[in-house]
Amino acid sequence: MSSKNALDVSLHERRRIRRMEDQEFRVAYERTTREIEQTDQIIRELDAMRLDLGMSKAELARRINRNASSIRRLFTTNGSRPELPLIAAIADALGAEVRLMPKKSASKRSTHRRREPAAA
Repeated sequence: MSSKNALDVSLHERRRIRRMEDQEFRVAYERTTREIEQTDQIIRELDAMRLDLGMSKAELARRINRNASSIRRLFTTNGSRPELPLIAAIADALGAEVRLMPKKSASKRSTHRRREPAAA
């Protein structure tokens, strides 16, 4: 695409920069960015596994009882936000499993503590 036909996004970028000055907006924006990055990473890893297994997108769709076009979109669209059950089904069909891992900076602290039953 020539620079003459390039889409001018400067207005949107200036607006985003201005909105980032709002603390609440910035926190939400950064959280959403992290969520999208993590989701995209999982999708890329699942697609790499599918390719390593020599499995077509259509075959994967058949194995998880989904429409082939939805699987094609999942692996070709940037920023898709699939539901966790779909991710788990794809991982299972590829012989993998989904696991949750703490961030390195949060690994030393527990974010969820078990409650002890109250004494009767």
